[in-house]
Amino acid sequence: MDQAQALRDLIRQRGSGGRGAEAGMEPRLTGKGKTAKLITVTSGKGGVGKSNFTLNFALALQAMGRKVLVFDADIGMANIDVLMGISPKFNLYHLLQREKSASEIIEKGPHSLSFIAGGSGLSELLSLSEQDLAYFTEQIEGLADEMDYIIFDTGAGLSKENLNFIRSADECLVVTTPEPTSITDAYALIKVVSGAEPGVTFKLIINRAGDEKEAAQTADKIAMAARRFLGVETTMLGYIADDSHVVQAVKKQVPFSLAYPNCNAAKDLQRIAYRYLLVPAPPEPSALTGIKGFMHKWLRRTK
Repeated sequence: MDQAQALRDLIRQRGSGGRGAEAGMEPRLTGKGKTAKLITVTSGKGGVGKSNFTLNFALALQAMGRKVLVFDADIGMANIDVLMGISPKFNLYHLLQREKSASEIIEKGPHSLSFIAGGSGLSELLSLSEQDLAYFTEQIEGLADEMDYIIFDTGAGLSKENLNFIRSADECLVVTTPEPTSITDAYALIKVVSGAEPGVTFKLIINRAGDEKEAAQTADKIAMAARRFLGVETTMLGYIADDSHVVQAVKKQVPFSLAYPNCNAAKDLQRIAYRYLLVPAPPEPSALTGIKGFMHKWLRRTK
């Protein structure tokens, strides 16, 4: 029996038995048994501010009353903890070794933001036995029942691991900058992912934009190419200004939205979070959703 079949059997067993927008217009998910929406944040190349966006976006959603967990899934370059100036006591490795439960490896960042550090455990995740897979799925599923959003900060580029995360989650946020190389790499990522997994929802974040016009032009270039050559629709969720306060915050190891809440980048980030919560979730093409659907699709890609 392969890993994918093992997970399907496990699922069957459990299955029986804009600028002026206001927060709060999306219904708050409550009650036992809710399943978090799974979001991947990725980029076509490194150095575009992907992890910084992930961290501050998560903090913004949390400030609006959502329960958020950040999962650092950047294999080899995990750095969410560094951006917060935190040295995690535990990471994914301790869960996979069954030294700690999923709830025990959750660390708390600024404003009590929940996050899981990847560490060396990410490489272990790629070669789980069927028994370990069932344990991992059960543990993460428990977290999903307590959260509104789980945000996976993936690595940049087109590695097999990144693609599996992107293709398995509910939605993909692609971070890019107006630089030509960043634009072409973002398009390449969308091309590969959409070719392998039709139906993935892409939303664009234009980082380090000179102004709104430049951001719109950048998003239009990607959208036009994706529509013409791939038949894929992409939308711009928002943009973040090229703001020196962001660099200063990184040096301080404090999220820029907290260190400089009135800077242009922080205000842009907040508008993105408002807009995100006002956009209805895309319909699910599969009966398997949430963490179960994520694991099902993930393992289908690693066979």
